[in-house]
Amino acid sequence: MRGWDELYLLPVPPSWVPGAAVGILSLHFIQKLLFPYFWADLRYLLKVLTYGLRVEMYRLQGRVVTVLDKFVKLAEKQPHKPFLIYEGIVHTYRDVDRRSNRIAQVFLQHEALKKGDTVALLMGNEPDFIHVWFGLAKLGCVVAFLNFNVRFRSLLHCVSSCEPKILVVGADLLGTLEEILPKLQKDLSVWIMAKDSTFPSVHTLLDKIEAASEDPVPVNRCSANSLKSAVLYIFTSGTTGLPKAAVISHLQILKGAAGLWAFGATAEDIIYITLPLYHSAASLLGIGGCIELGATCVLKKKFSASQFWSDCRRYNVTVIQYIGELCRYLCNQPVKEGEKNHKVRLAIGNGVRNDVWREFLDRFGAVKICEFYGATEGNICFMNHTGKIGSVGRTNFFYKLFFPFDLIKYDFQKDEPIRNKHGWCEKVKKGEAGLLISKVNAKNPFFGYAGNKRHTEKKLLCDVFKKGDLYFNTGDLMVQDHDNFLYFWDRIGDTFRWKGENVATTEVSDVIVMLDFIQEANVYGVSVPDHEGKAGMASLILKHNASLDLEQMYKQVVTYLPSYARPLFLRVQEKMEMTGTFKQQKFRLVDEAFNPSTVTDPLYFLDNSKKAYVLLTTELYEMILSGKMKL
Repeated sequence: MRGWDELYLLPVPPSWVPGAAVGILSLHFIQKLLFPYFWADLRYLLKVLTYGLRVEMYRLQGRVVTVLDKFVKLAEKQPHKPFLIYEGIVHTYRDVDRRSNRIAQVFLQHEALKKGDTVALLMGNEPDFIHVWFGLAKLGCVVAFLNFNVRFRSLLHCVSSCEPKILVVGADLLGTLEEILPKLQKDLSVWIMAKDSTFPSVHTLLDKIEAASEDPVPVNRCSANSLKSAVLYIFTSGTTGLPKAAVISHLQILKGAAGLWAFGATAEDIIYITLPLYHSAASLLGIGGCIELGATCVLKKKFSASQFWSDCRRYNVTVIQYIGELCRYLCNQPVKEGEKNHKVRLAIGNGVRNDVWREFLDRFGAVKICEFYGATEGNICFMNHTGKIGSVGRTNFFYKLFFPFDLIKYDFQKDEPIRNKHGWCEKVKKGEAGLLISKVNAKNPFFGYAGNKRHTEKKLLCDVFKKGDLYFNTGDLMVQDHDNFLYFWDRIGDTFRWKGENVATTEVSDVIVMLDFIQEANVYGVSVPDHEGKAGMASLILKHNASLDLEQMYKQVVTYLPSYARPLFLRVQEKMEMTGTFKQQKFRLVDEAFNPSTVTDPLYFLDNSKKAYVLLTTELYEMILSGKMKL
């Protein structure tokens, strides 16, 4: 047994150590209590800054490194790694690089394309969409992604607005081409992904690809002079009217491509893309994100709820992309055994409702839902890096320092921001819905729309808080809570969202009033229980002594509108209500919706199973609300 003298010789910590330990523990508890998201915010902010500094270092070195440059480097570094898997067929990084070289060589040989010329691309999800995109990018062309759901007048508008030299059409969209071919401008060169053509003056691409060289085109053709130069046009409904060609720069593609990495995806991940490639979510975040990581992408022709999880198991998918509707479709599938038997760890997207979010996690296992917010043409993005259910992201002092934005008061009746007696806009309080606006500056530019300066100017708010300041109007209403989480609330103006697509009400109205028995049409979105977004509804005024021809109405909307834009509900009124500024009154109509028990006007429903508009009865209304009637 040791004596007291020996024990006294053991090292004794300084008197300040216990106090310091208590202080550190206290700080830890205070941080957890008052700043629970401090470390998560810091990690996310450091990631954002790291990526920004990397891009800035390239600029300071006089180098402009694009996503295409990164892909070409990966094709050299990991030539045999799968880049695309489509319908069971593997396309390696080298395969995609060489086939895109062939396509570049074909157009170099057969067309007088100059650097900066625009080529429109009308194709569905398939590897050749990416081959053509990359091949044209290697020639320094701007590629316009056309929405293959858009028809006739809207499609012709999209083609003409981006002023392309060439239109490339997929083999499965020749029917759509046939509809618009006679009305296309005569100097537009049309190419189809086929070996032979029955159309006069239409060129074939597949036969020429096979005979083309795999050699890279001259480097000076694809080298970018600036990250702010245009490289893509992606069409968006915006807030009103026909689709607009949002100008997408190299800088925006780089930012979009960083999304998967920012949420924690790695080069070992396998990403499953079922969204259409003409959407920025699939092309920039999905394909661009795979390139940023050096990962593998499984591409699906079209989303299938019944095949989704079997595909994930078959290809060992670890990351999926979604829109809110997609998650709901999966949750609506019949329950099967072993639904949690998969390797998916991240789900990245936007628009999922709280109840669907919870059900998805309960049913399909520990998948981290990574919700984000961003407009195709916008200069602001939010990412929910903490996993807070329902939120599209978080903000803090430092984030607003680099990406300045505000939520301002909005007048729903006048459909414009509220300005005080001094002419300035006013910020909303936390917990209140406000219009999201983001400051336009050198670091966060807004590139606008192709071919229409007026549309670009309409998206900008001037003299917001002081003379000369400039903000991008997102057209979205958001709420910021007291913990600085942001929540999407609604869209403003003449647009609503259905089936993951923006629907421009003026475009739908224009199609309906083409009918000779319609005097006026007021189109708006209405909420349907357990459905994302809002379903289309049209209030109609008939011409004097005219009657409603439901057969003609059905034929008109099916012929001229994509499926997501067709009004599901019709309401026939005797008089159209107007606002004080002589705009169509929508708010009362939206509130009254489509309940035949409370609406005395005749109501009709688009029954896709019968391919007709039918009278909306109380029984049918109950079936819609209960989910028995598929929308």
